[in-house]
Amino acid sequence: MAVAPVSGSSGAQSAYGLDFQSLLKIILTQLTYQDPLKPVDNTEFVSQLAQFSQLQQSQTLNNQITTLLSAQAATQATSLLGRTVDMVATSTTGSTTSGQVTAVSFSSGQPQLTIKTADGQIVSSLSLADVTTVR
Repeated sequence: MAVAPVSGSSGAQSAYGLDFQSLLKIILTQLTYQDPLKPVDNTEFVSQLAQFSQLQQSQTLNNQITTLLSAQAATQATSLLGRTVDMVATSTTGSTTSGQVTAVSFSSGQPQLTIKTADGQIVSSLSLADVTTVR
């Protein structure tokens, strides 16, 4: 069974489009320009720092899971080398193609299979997600 790839963002971004460093700059600016006679409440400030820390940890975890899924897909694809597989054709007919996996390549970090059919035809750039049966 193939796992659909997870698309990662180019950088760790919050819902507002700011990365962790930008959020820290906002806090620093807030502290720099606050009214000395009315400072920010300590509990509110600590709460904001905790939220920013949690945001960074969530983004780090998401990046690590994305890396893990890519490694898992690569391992899964290489384990199919030499095996016979049935795949759904990418055409609109929905027919299945059967053949032996002869090569695995990677395009944009995603594994692509090359199979040799029973009649000797080479079919390449097949997605791991299209595999229906492994024999």
